[in-house]
Amino acid sequence: MTQIQIPRAVPPENESPEHRLKRLRMRSMRRGIKEMDIILVRYCDARLALMDAAMLDTYEVLLEENDQDLYQWVSGQIEAPESLRQMIADIKATACAP
Repeated sequence: MTQIQIPRAVPPENESPEHRLKRLRMRSMRRGIKEMDIILVRYCDARLALMDAAMLDTYEVLLEENDQDLYQWVSGQIEAPESLRQMIADIKATACAP
């Protein structure tokens, strides 16, 4: 079985955990596509504070992706890259549930 390599984000040096959460939430709500703003802020409010450092790194990498791609992955129009599939599935289940 092949181990999936997830790219790691490098947070700013000496950034406090509280500041990192605020920064990631702000990046989630200022995307450019209103639908992604809504989806990602819902996800942040539900999950961000519960994430460990590795999950925060993965989320930060996800935030570097293009909004059009993210929307297609979350909406199921296109399959997400393998390294982000688990997080995309969690976003769908958490922020897109009726």
